[in-house]
Amino acid sequence: MKKSVTFALGLALTAGLAACGQQGETSKPAEDAAAPAKDVGAMAMLAETRHGKGTGSVTAIDTAAGEVTLDHGAIAELDWPAMTMGFAAPQKLLEGLAVGDRVSFELDWNGKAGTITRIEKMK
Repeated sequence: MKKSVTFALGLALTAGLAACGQQGETSKPAEDAAAPAKDVGAMAMLAETRHGKGTGSVTAIDTAAGEVTLDHGAIAELDWPAMTMGFAAPQKLLEGLAVGDRVSFELDWNGKAGTITRIEKMK
């Protein structure tokens, strides 16, 4: 009797473990397997640099850090509404600018940060 119970328990345990192993090993549908490739493609699209043009006012300048903050109007090329935002800028482009200056500018946006490529005082 004791051997029968031990055997039955062992058999049940083996069957249970086998079922768990099969559940974990079940293959995913083909569309799930392709998902990482789709995600990588989406990330690559987000990483593409986009170019935009705008106008605004200088609200802060940090020439040592190569940064300028602009209160700018909408930028159609980037689908941006008007906002105040900081951008990286080569120090050479910041020379002669002052807080309060009205400017026209161009920038490159990589999906995370923008870099001013041209900035000029407006008359």
